[in-house]
Amino acid sequence: MGGSLDVRVVVAGVRPEVKDGFLPEEVPWDRFPYGARVGEVLERLRSGALAAARGAFRALIGLCADDMRAAVAPAVPFLIRIAADPGSGHRVEALGVVAEVARMRHQGVCTREDMLRFRDDDEWSFEVTGYPQNWSVQAAREAVTADTDLLLPLLDDPDAAVRIAAAYVLAAALDRAQDIRTAFHARLDTEPDPAVRAALVLAIAQLGRVHRHEPTTVWARDCWTDPVRPPEVRVSAALGWMCLTDLPVPDELRAVLEDLATDDTALLMAPLPWMRAAERLDRDGLCRCLHAMLHSDAPDPAGYSDDPWA
Repeated sequence: MGGSLDVRVVVAGVRPEVKDGFLPEEVPWDRFPYGARVGEVLERLRSGALAAARGAFRALIGLCADDMRAAVAPAVPFLIRIAADPGSGHRVEALGVVAEVARMRHQGVCTREDMLRFRDDDEWSFEVTGYPQNWSVQAAREAVTADTDLLLPLLDDPDAAVRIAAAYVLAAALDRAQDIRTAFHARLDTEPDPAVRAALVLAIAQLGRVHRHEPTTVWARDCWTDPVRPPEVRVSAALGWMCLTDLPVPDELRAVLEDLATDDTALLMAPLPWMRAAERLDRDGLCRCLHAMLHSDAPDPAGYSDDPWA
């Protein structure tokens, strides 16, 4: 790690009493461009005012969209505590920001190679300020790992949207993979909501790819070949399997997707963050994933290339 300007060092150095006491004034925000603004945003969140909170989350997401994650990364431990508070009315929004900081921007990416990949591991990228974006993303992922015990109970939250968002965040953890994987599988075994089941399958696949867990590839194949599994589980497992291996897509998998990847399944999965990251037009995420993974030589059905500048 670097010195005092390395956001990974700063986030790792936030003391437990600062995080648990929600004391953002103890964080050296001014070391990063627009960091002071993030400190002010957290103060607004601490106020609890509904209108102020909405504006605060929009500001944080805006900084991420503008590729200035270094400013937002030190806020991740505080946002996790907002999400973990049952009395908070903004748990989904807080988790959404955490997940956004923990992933490099890759809107529209839906190929087997890229859909579940964390590019900060093997591809250098820089924010608009020139700051290494890899450091910002890694700082957020390390913060997720450090607070895994706060996030795991959210997989059992009464709100399905919280469960989905928590799975997406936990899939970004840099460590504690076995604990998180066990929790994902346990929740999947009892989960009544079809959209959450699909999210858990994708989260399991992404965690398996991040940590190179070969049994996850076998598990994903067992899922999509199992006729007893619900359609959304089999479709999500098929996507996961294709991202976990470079083997040719078998005819059996194509037949499963032709039968089960219906308009209803696409509509059900459209709100999942993995699908939203893949879409170019409203709710076309599953369509674009299937096209890219099964018909990579054909033009994009929406008329777009994977080049964001095209």
